[in-house]
Order: sequence, then structure tokens, then C-alpha cells
Amino acid sequence: QLQASGGGLVQAGDSLRLSCAASGRTFSSSAMGWFRQAPGKEREFVAAIGWSGGSTSYKDSVKGRFTISRDNAKNTVYLQMNSLKPEDTAVYYCAAAVGGGIYSTQYNYNYWGQGTEVTVSS
Repeated sequence: QLQASGGGLVQAGDSLRLSCAASGRTFSSSAMGWFRQAPGKEREFVAAIGWSGGSTSYKDSVKGRFTISRDNAKNTVYLQMNSLKPEDTAVYYCAAAVGGGIYSTQYNYNYWGQGTEVTVSS
């Protein structure tokens, strides 16, 4: 089970940190990802991290602004979002992929959280 939190209403330029708490013993061996879905749009990849935290991948538009990290001791993955823009407004989902890789395609992910809403006002 994945539980995402940390969303909210912020102004452009502000920061937020999303958290995703996982239950189960497979977290530390799972790749994790963040996806988002804006109103009227399809869900899209945002960031991913390998099981050890040593490998990361980002959507081009968030590179340099967002940072994905994980704490395997706490079974938690984070998404630090800085310099937020109105176009970052979306529901953000965390996901877990059983496997040793790092994935930007949602079909690789086996488990999904419920989503946390981020709204960035201009």
C-alpha cells in the first residue's frame, strides 16, 4: 500500500515536498516513481528512483526544480518541488515497481497510491 501526502495550494515560485509512505517488505527492492495528472490531461511521468536511490530520472520540464529521493529505513519516497509553476498543477501519484530497474512508463508500475493534489496559483 502507498500513501501519498504533502500536496496543497501554493503560489508560483513556492516549494512543496510530497511524501509517499509504503507498507510491505518489498519497498527497499522496488523502484519508485511519481506521476501527475492535470485536469483534462493524461497521467504523465514526473520522476523515478531506483531501489538504492543511486539512479534517478526526471521529466525534462521538472529537471533542476524537482528532486526525488527515498529513505528505505522509513519506507518513504519524497518529491521535493521547488520553483513551482502553474503548469505543475495536478494530482500527484506515487507508484512502486517490483524490479531492479528505473522506469518512466506507468505500465511498469505494479502499485499506486491514491494521489495528492497540488495547485499552483499565478
